[in-house]
Amino acid sequence: MEYVILNYFFFFFHTVLIIFNSLGWIFKKFRKWNLITLLLTVFSWFILGIWYGWGYCPCTYWHWEVRSQLGFQLSSNSYIHFLILELTGINISESLVNSITFIVFFSSLFLSFLANIRDYKRK
Repeated sequence: MEYVILNYFFFFFHTVLIIFNSLGWIFKKFRKWNLITLLLTVFSWFILGIWYGWGYCPCTYWHWEVRSQLGFQLSSNSYIHFLILELTGINISESLVNSITFIVFFSSLFLSFLANIRDYKRK
């Protein structure tokens, strides 16, 4: 039963985190937190990724572990691809999803830096 709850938790938490990483820079109140979560994501992907593999994400790893305990087969190597497949049933090319994820992520990081710098200068 606890794995079922954890599965839903990770679906919710990780999806909200992805949306926050993508759009949190828009809202002044959340900009600093957005930059922090984006930088933590960069750390995970590129620093932890040295040891665990490019693009490593602890949330993805833990969710895969939970789903494995529930008997689900791994349907994707990309969490975003997995979400699209699970939520819509549409099987888009994983490389296309990864490319779009890369573009959206680094655009959000750039915009978050700009917004935070602008806010800092206005103080």
